[in-house]
Amino acid sequence: MSKSSIEWTEVTWNPTTGCKKISQGCKFCYAEIMTRRLKAMGQEKYADGFKKIRTHESELNRPYTWKKPQIVFVNSMSDLFHDEVPLEFIQKVFKSMNENPMHTFQVLTKRSDNLEKYSQMGALNWTPNIWMGVSVENSSVLHRIGQLRNTDAHVKFLSLEPLIGPLSNMDLSNIDWVIVGGESGFKPREMKTKWVEDIRIQCEISSVKFFFKQWGGKNKKAAGRMLNGRTYDEMPELSAF
Repeated sequence: MSKSSIEWTEVTWNPTTGCKKISQGCKFCYAEIMTRRLKAMGQEKYADGFKKIRTHESELNRPYTWKKPQIVFVNSMSDLFHDEVPLEFIQKVFKSMNENPMHTFQVLTKRSDNLEKYSQMGALNWTPNIWMGVSVENSSVLHRIGQLRNTDAHVKFLSLEPLIGPLSNMDLSNIDWVIVGGESGFKPREMKTKWVEDIRIQCEISSVKFFFKQWGGKNKKAAGRMLNGRTYDEMPELSAF
């Protein structure tokens, strides 16, 4: 478990590491950059580099050791539903989450096809403390929303980050939460204010919680996260245990 600077979570937990790029949102992948740094620092967990997908059995017991309730982003450095992560290991991760209801686990994937398939198979145990999300960076991957909707996750959310195109007229039925954020880094792609405001209005109409994470840019701290002169920090309610 590591403390996180991500505004919508508290800590990160990485039972798998490594990934491969599959869509435009992956272009300037934060996890790829961090993997290079951690490998250079000699951290064994990242010794094989970013493109090598690894499962870490030793991480499965970690949630049992946390004494206080935590909001946990699962696999900030990977994708739990990557093709190379065996279903059996995914089920072990779910078991760890199922058996630790005091914690809220936020799982985010771009592999919504695998997510949908495993869920439709009845292979995943969806307890209320597991929030399931998909990344949607532009209109070319809108199908991920429908695939998320076809799961039995109690809380379903969208991460529209990095938002690199307009997302008008989304079907937000049975979606609980939307996070929006711009791209950061040396050559960030532009996120237009009208795209963000359009999404905010869609969320308001559909009674979906709206969280604006950042404008991004070369200096994301300077750009901040104010929209319409205020911050938007809405989140679903944490499950009771």
